[in-house]
Amino acid sequence: MKPFVTPEKSSETTPPQTAFVFDCIRCGCSTYAAAQDFRCGRCGNLLEISDPAWNRLDAGRLKAEWRERKSSNAVLDLSGVWRFRELLPAPASAQHVVTLREGNTPLYELPQCSRITGVKQLYAKHQGLNPTGSFKDTGMAVAATFARQAGYKWVACASTGNTSASMAAYAARGGMRSLVLVPEGKISWSKLSQALDYGALTCQLRTDFDGCLRLLQELVRRAPVYQLNSINPFRIEGQKTLAFEVMEQLDWHAPDHIIVPGGNLGNSSAIGKALVEMREIGLIVRLPKLSIIQAEGANALVRTVREGGKRLIGVQAETRATAIRIGSPASWEKAVKVLRATGGTVEQVSEMEIAQAKAEIGAEGIGCEPASAVTLAGLKKLIAQGFVKPEESAVLVLTGNLLKDPDYIMEFHRGELFAEGVKGGDAKLNALRHPPVVLDASLDAVIKTLERAE
Repeated sequence: MKPFVTPEKSSETTPPQTAFVFDCIRCGCSTYAAAQDFRCGRCGNLLEISDPAWNRLDAGRLKAEWRERKSSNAVLDLSGVWRFRELLPAPASAQHVVTLREGNTPLYELPQCSRITGVKQLYAKHQGLNPTGSFKDTGMAVAATFARQAGYKWVACASTGNTSASMAAYAARGGMRSLVLVPEGKISWSKLSQALDYGALTCQLRTDFDGCLRLLQELVRRAPVYQLNSINPFRIEGQKTLAFEVMEQLDWHAPDHIIVPGGNLGNSSAIGKALVEMREIGLIVRLPKLSIIQAEGANALVRTVREGGKRLIGVQAETRATAIRIGSPASWEKAVKVLRATGGTVEQVSEMEIAQAKAEIGAEGIGCEPASAVTLAGLKKLIAQGFVKPEESAVLVLTGNLLKDPDYIMEFHRGELFAEGVKGGDAKLNALRHPPVVLDASLDAVIKTLERAE
């Protein structure tokens, strides 16, 4: 198997038919091809994709075209990713495209959480309603397409759960085999079961996520395996479409704030990249502040930013929000760049704050996985600090479906999530718990229980 190259391309210096290029985020080196580890050949840093044609697009025409496609039954138009194809790297042929009709996820108003926080205009963009239940699908649609186009038989990822489920599904859909590297005992069984059902070769490694990712980086340098982690810049391009959808759903009036969970930091990087590109094209007139929230036990970006943002300060990650249990996030420099470009900030939240926020979102009739709930918990802190003001608007990005981690939910409602000395001591948490009630099978027992619940 040859190393990955862009379509009809074997040289780093001769432009292919498709005009996009790979730019190093640190040294600025640009090439038309990328190595299998998606690192800059000069300085070893991450790459991102650009296309000079994007800046020449007409904003009004794009908005009209994208709106018209929403009523189309064409395969590409049914995808909430490929519907925005003018601002994505183009495959050589539509026949290479891999899609499960991802994207087109709802933007919900959050009236109860709005009252709790005091923010008058509060929304949730629910990426957990993608085909495999997480935001990963939007990026995977693009990355799997280019893996298929390049002729790879095997694709691979390191994962805390959601990436493995998404990659396995899109590999199966695209006629490829998938290899999943996950940390043993540190991901939800619900997520792992998805990868198994979609046919992945799944390896549980005796290490953490960061160790899995390091091993994967070594693997792709030695074997004909295509990497589908967010290090892959095609993943970032697909995940940009979340921002396009949000702006379209708000009639192209940018909110004041977008708040994103922080794990490996590819998603926040993608959203920020999209915001900057939209402003340059004229799709929006101002940038929302993009802020990133992490769990206290996995707060590498928070520490890094507070120390000046010049070098990554890694941590030994530990949090029950398994999707963001990452101690050495690969895309930290991209995230810092986004924070500076949009004027956003970082914050960290405790395990109890995450649990409370998750239950409060659930009380809206909207379920999400624990990692998603850091956004609401973080918003409360940003309001207390004065960074977010009550008269401003905010969009919380919910990254995963409720059913990604049902054990967490059951432990919370049974009062088993925290240590014995903590679980009964917080009145706010107790008020949000709804444990199942075991009764005799009699009408009187049910009626008495109903009356007590009034």
